[in-house]
Amino acid sequence: MEKITESPSRYRHLEKMSVADLLQNLNHEDKTVPLAVEKALPAIERLVVAIVEKVKDGGRLFYIGAGTSGRLGILDASECPPTFGVPPDLVIGIIAGGDQAIRRSVEHAEDSPSQAWADLKTYHIDNQDVVIGIAASGTTPYVVGGLQDCRKNGIVTGCITCNPGSPLATAADFPVEVIVGPEFVTGSTRMKSGTAQKLVLNMISTSLMVRLGRVKDNKMVDMQLTNAKLLDRGTKMVAQETGLAYEAAKDLLVKNGSVRRAVEAYFKQ
Repeated sequence: MEKITESPSRYRHLEKMSVADLLQNLNHEDKTVPLAVEKALPAIERLVVAIVEKVKDGGRLFYIGAGTSGRLGILDASECPPTFGVPPDLVIGIIAGGDQAIRRSVEHAEDSPSQAWADLKTYHIDNQDVVIGIAASGTTPYVVGGLQDCRKNGIVTGCITCNPGSPLATAADFPVEVIVGPEFVTGSTRMKSGTAQKLVLNMISTSLMVRLGRVKDNKMVDMQLTNAKLLDRGTKMVAQETGLAYEAAKDLLVKNGSVRRAVEAYFKQ
């Protein structure tokens, strides 16, 4: 298949560009990414609706990927518990090569079509769950093989890829194809493709959490109070909702552990 993600950059002789020209051209390319994501919104919607249905019924959301794609999945999954107060095993990111591959490339980790299923089985995955494969190329054996094995076992699958008509999209029940075109540096899919994947992951997890009731109005009422900034933010939320003075709101928040529980406790008095 033709890989748009591997096609030559529209720019030549990058080494001869000034810093100003490099930044301007990079910025010009980056501006095209949200427009490409916009074209994929109907596909993203179908995937999110399927995920919400499964998770509300007790399922989990898995991301599988290799290299940059795997790291982006882990990043999105790891941010769900502190942001939305969900258990750490609700959204799970898995990268080819294991945790050591988060920081360093693991040679040939992405080349096994059977390893992703082996990795997923350690989580006792079943047909209540949803698995999203992330691969800019849409051809990574680890990711494609993982989705194929999921399908064989009746597990709902989605994908995020940046090439049209890829094996990964064929293996997914709900494919999302965000076609961002050639990279500024030929083949460097950590750039526009990675940005597109991050945007789509933001959409998926945020929409899921809103539909699960983890956001009230526009506020993160279940966020974990893990530092002074978040404690201050939560205190101001409680004060706004209850009319309490700052210190009283802070005491109530600390006592109850979350904005949601603090506000509920106040109105139960």
